[in-house]
Amino acid sequence: MIVDSFLIKVKLSINNLSQNNRMTSNEVDKKLLVALIVKSLKQELALAINAANEAHAAAVDDQSVAETQYDTLAIEASYLAEGQSRRVQELQEGLLSYQELTLVKFDENKPIALSALVQLNGDSTKPHWFFIGPAAGGFRCKLNEQHITVVTSKSPIGLVLIQKFEGDNIDVMLGNGKLTDYIASVC
Repeated sequence: MIVDSFLIKVKLSINNLSQNNRMTSNEVDKKLLVALIVKSLKQELALAINAANEAHAAAVDDQSVAETQYDTLAIEASYLAEGQSRRVQELQEGLLSYQELTLVKFDENKPIALSALVQLNGDSTKPHWFFIGPAAGGFRCKLNEQHITVVTSKSPIGLVLIQKFEGDNIDVMLGNGKLTDYIASVC
């Protein structure tokens, strides 16, 4: 059974933060965060490779040969094998992008880009942050008692955050709703 490891919550507690839940680049180890993401991608990749191999084996199995013109088992198995192979390729590319990622320190004068940790005002009383990553959107973990969600620059929230600054207002369409907020902190 394939488990979507991007949604598995990884619990890792290193240090307690101050009462106000403000986080700085000194309090979060982005290298550790990236290591957690890479570990998750490697696990997902191993599962995807197994699934692709099984799907390929099913597609070429003797029992998949069509017995009638309406028997589509072999065609369905080949489509599944192709999809699984694409997933493997996506995971390999994501893994490589994190292995080559340069971690940058951000402040209020630097525009948001890859490797930024961003907190919106609506989350400023909660320990929740967004990490702008090259892949693995939706991955969630807990680091230094802070909940971190990975978003990519292609996601709706990522598209809006890229090139913005701390203090900027944002408007994001999420499904049928609109999120209006401002960027409270970047590190």
